[in-house]
Amino acid sequence: MTMTTALLGIDLGTSSVKVILTTETGCILGRGSAEYPIHYPRPDWAEQDPDDWWRATIAAVRQTLDSIKYPSAPISVVGLAGQMHGTVLLGEGGELLSPAIIWPDRRSSLQVEEITDLIGAERLIELTGSPIATGFQAATVRWIQQNRPDLWRRTRAIVLPKDYVRYRLAGQVHTDPSDGSGTLLLDVHRRVWSPQILTALGIDEAHLPHVQPSTAVAGQITRRAAEVLGLQAGTLVVTGAADTASSALGAGIVSAQTLLLTISTGGQIILPAPKALTDRAGRIHTFCGALMPEPTRAGWYHMAAILSAGMCLRWLRDQVFGLSGSSGRTDYDQMVAWAESAPPGADGLLFLPYLAGERTPHMDPYARGILLGLRASHGRAELVRAVLEGVTLACYDAYQVLAELGAHPDRIIMAGGGARSQLWQQIVADVFNLPVQRLEQDDQSAWGAVLLAGGGIGLFDPQSTAQAWARYGPPIEPDGQRHALYQTLMPLFRDAYQRHRKHFRRLRDL
Repeated sequence: MTMTTALLGIDLGTSSVKVILTTETGCILGRGSAEYPIHYPRPDWAEQDPDDWWRATIAAVRQTLDSIKYPSAPISVVGLAGQMHGTVLLGEGGELLSPAIIWPDRRSSLQVEEITDLIGAERLIELTGSPIATGFQAATVRWIQQNRPDLWRRTRAIVLPKDYVRYRLAGQVHTDPSDGSGTLLLDVHRRVWSPQILTALGIDEAHLPHVQPSTAVAGQITRRAAEVLGLQAGTLVVTGAADTASSALGAGIVSAQTLLLTISTGGQIILPAPKALTDRAGRIHTFCGALMPEPTRAGWYHMAAILSAGMCLRWLRDQVFGLSGSSGRTDYDQMVAWAESAPPGADGLLFLPYLAGERTPHMDPYARGILLGLRASHGRAELVRAVLEGVTLACYDAYQVLAELGAHPDRIIMAGGGARSQLWQQIVADVFNLPVQRLEQDDQSAWGAVLLAGGGIGLFDPQSTAQAWARYGPPIEPDGQRHALYQTLMPLFRDAYQRHRKHFRRLRDL
C-alpha cells in the first residue's frame, strides 16, 4: 500500500478510549481500545480519575500501533473527541487537584435550580442553546464553589475531558466550540465564553481554555508523551470536538436532510442545523457542531435525547428473562428473533421506557417505566417487541420537538447497537415513516477525530470527505399500514405518561 500520510483519531468515551489509525483515503491501518472505571463515592456522584484516561490512552495507542499489519507512513497528525460536560480542575503548576466530575453526576441539582433562577430560564437557553442539567460543567463548578471552597481557591484551569488528554499530549490547554457549548458557559451564537454567565457565577475567564475551531492545530506531541505513546515528538495535534459532534461528522451527517438516530444505552436524535435556533421550552439541546458555520455548512446541531434505549433491552434480558449475558450479542439476537413472531403493536402491549427518568421531551427525572395492557397470553415475543416499539415511540416523541422547530429530514441513519437489528430498523422506519439505513462503520466518533485531524493540516475538506467515507447499509422503507398503526398508538403512549406523571412522584416519595 502506497501512502504519504497516516492520521490518528482518539475518542475518550465514558467507559473506554478508542483509537483508530487510517490512511489519508480512509483505509484503517490499526485500531485499539482500553477501558477505565466510573467511581461512585456517594449516591448520585460519578467521578473518574483523569490519570486513568491517560493510562488507557497510552495502552490504546500502543495497541493500535502493534496492530498495524503492513508498513505505514509516519503519523502526521492526531485528532481528538471526547465525552461532554465533565470537569477537570488543574492547579498553578498544571497538576490535577481532584477526580473529574463527569456527566452522569447528579450532586448539583440545587445548583441547577440556582443558576436557572440567577440567569433566567429563557435567557439561559437563549445564550447557551440549552437548559442546564446536573453534570454540566456550569452546575458542577457552582457546586465546587459552594461545597469545596478550598479546592476552588487553588483552581487555575477548568478543563473538559478530551482537553485534558490533549494537555497530556501537547502541554497546551484549549477547547473548541462544540465541547465548550456543552459546559453551559458558552454563547453558542458568538462561540465565545458568555460574559453574563461568567460574571453571574464568579468565574474568571482566565481560568477557562482558549476557544478555537476543532480543526485548529493546538500543539505538538511533547517528547515525554511521545516516549510513552510510541509516537514521534513534534507530531501535530488538532483541537478536536465533543464526542456527539464528532460522531455526527464521522457518520457523514452534515446536513439537515439526514437525521442521525443512535440507539445504545440511551438514545440520541441528532440533526445538523444551519442556524442556532433554540427551543424556549428547554426540551432539546442546541450545540455548536464540529465545523465552523459557512453558507454550505451546518455549524450547529439539535439534539434530543432519551435516557433508556438499549438499557431497556438489557433490563429485559437480565431481570425478566434471567439470561446470563455471557453470550453477548447472541442473547440479543435470540430476543429479537422472538420479537419477530409478534405482530406490530405487540398484541396490545405498550411499553414506556422511562427506566431512569427522561430527558426529551419531558425533562422529568421522576418518570418511570410502564407495561400497559399486559395480559396472561403475552409471552416473551410480545414483551421484546413492546420494548423495541416503546423505545422507538419515545425517540419519535423526542423528534417531534425538532419537527416543531422546522425539521423535515428525508432519511434516517441509524447507529449504535440497536442498528444491528433489521427488525429494529424496520420499526424505526415504520414509526418515523422515513427510510432507514444502518451506519456500517463502528466508532464513528473516532472517525470524526480523524476527519478533524486531516482537515487541520489541510489534507482534505472534512465535510466532503466525511460524506465520501461514510458507509451505509441498504435503505429499509417504511410500511404505510404499520405507520398508521403506530400513529394510532402514539396518543396512547403520550397520554399514559401524562396520566401517571403525579404517580411517579408519589412512588418516588414512598
